[in-house]
Amino acid sequence: MSAEFKTSKPIYSQIAERIIQQFVRGDLAPGEKLPSVREMAIQAGVNPNTIQRTYGELERLGVVETKRGQGTFMTEENDMKRKLRMDIQREMIAAFIENMRSIGFEDREIHESVNQFLNGGENGHD
Repeated sequence: MSAEFKTSKPIYSQIAERIIQQFVRGDLAPGEKLPSVREMAIQAGVNPNTIQRTYGELERLGVVETKRGQGTFMTEENDMKRKLRMDIQREMIAAFIENMRSIGFEDREIHESVNQFLNGGENGHD
């Protein structure tokens, strides 16, 4: 796990997002054990308290389970991966649309450009 973090968002939140993305991609399997707080802190180059907060947030979201004396494990709940995937998709689309609107594109133009791009167009322009 890279130790490069954005300053605009808390580090624990960024690490949580990376773990969620790894889970959604299939890099982390349901029920897989995560590194200990200490190990993850070393890997990420952060204070162990930051990882403790990350794991706490992931547990609150239902993404991980902490088993006393055994460690922290990815959830085995069947629908969680699908739900997380849809949440990420929704957030990314919303951010894209917001950015495009902020530079003056109308919804019709955004729609046309996205369709052209998905159909093999280089940059959405003729």
